[in-house]
Amino acid sequence: SKGDEGGIGILRYNNQEETFALVYKYAAQGLSHGHYDKLSFSLYENGDEVLQDYGLSRFVNVEQKNGGGYLKENKTYAKHTIAHNTVVQNCVSHYKYDFETGSQNHPEQYIFNVSNANFQIASAKENKAYPGTEMHRTLIMIKDDAIEKPFIVDVFNLQANAKNQYDLPFHYFGQVIATSFDYTVPKSLSTLGDKFGYNHIWKEGNGTADAESIQFTWLDNRRFYTLTSATDKKDEIILARVGANDPKFNLRKDPSIIIRKNNTQNTTFASVIESHGTYNPVKEVAANAYSNFSKVEVISSDTSYTAVKFVFKDGNEKVLILANKDNNTNTEHTYRLEGKNVSWTGVYYYK
Repeated sequence: SKGDEGGIGILRYNNQEETFALVYKYAAQGLSHGHYDKLSFSLYENGDEVLQDYGLSRFVNVEQKNGGGYLKENKTYAKHTIAHNTVVQNCVSHYKYDFETGSQNHPEQYIFNVSNANFQIASAKENKAYPGTEMHRTLIMIKDDAIEKPFIVDVFNLQANAKNQYDLPFHYFGQVIATSFDYTVPKSLSTLGDKFGYNHIWKEGNGTADAESIQFTWLDNRRFYTLTSATDKKDEIILARVGANDPKFNLRKDPSIIIRKNNTQNTTFASVIESHGTYNPVKEVAANAYSNFSKVEVISSDTSYTAVKFVFKDGNEKVLILANKDNNTNTEHTYRLEGKNVSWTGVYYYK
């Protein structure tokens, strides 16, 4: 959907057994209730939140908690950008956490098309959250016959006029099962920062990608989930958890994984998020516990086009090309891909 002040895109896939829903937020600030969460999203499976929006820090009509109203952590954590699944630049919340600036600006829908249940796409741009930086995020829900469940493609393109630090968090639930990267766990915890919500986040572990693609698998609600992301070898991977500077235990102790790019100007985060398999605690049997993908690769990305390759574990490959400037569905494009010309009509190519 779209109004005069951005919109909310909902990608939804149903079959007789399961429902997947992705809620992509590119709406306006929402006045005093608004959060600094431009181009954020939440993911659901069968009504259960898989990648979460932290929400509001309040206990309605629970008098023991601040009389049943909002807690101070609502302003010091829950409304900040790092509490959402979207990019944070230089550890500063969108619009510098300024209410007036946030209220005057909103993202712009780039494309929204759910006419094909097997390929649903929502894309939006934001260039006021960080002046001098354009953020362009495209989220796609794909149902491929080769895979049991739909998967999510996430392409987050950043074009800036200077070098920055970019953090992209994914706020998940459950237990870490496996990582493709090495990390260290500190003997004592420290916070990720001292303001903009970072002061409420513990760094529980960190390492470097040291690869062109990483995988992170977790188990929640008896289901396995894997994040497969394209990376630069020097990218930092942070395992984090909410709960620092919280003496009254007002915050939930929820985990996240953060992909951090340091000293970077123009870049693209590209990921696949998938649900796969189950675990039966009674029979103590895990089924389909491994990802269906082996890697994600950003072939090239600039102001005009972004090309991403997805490699399945059986060796099959798919390529996604996004036109970043022209959202006219009738425009004909030609792109030089790995020595060959690829032509198509519309905003995207996927094959």
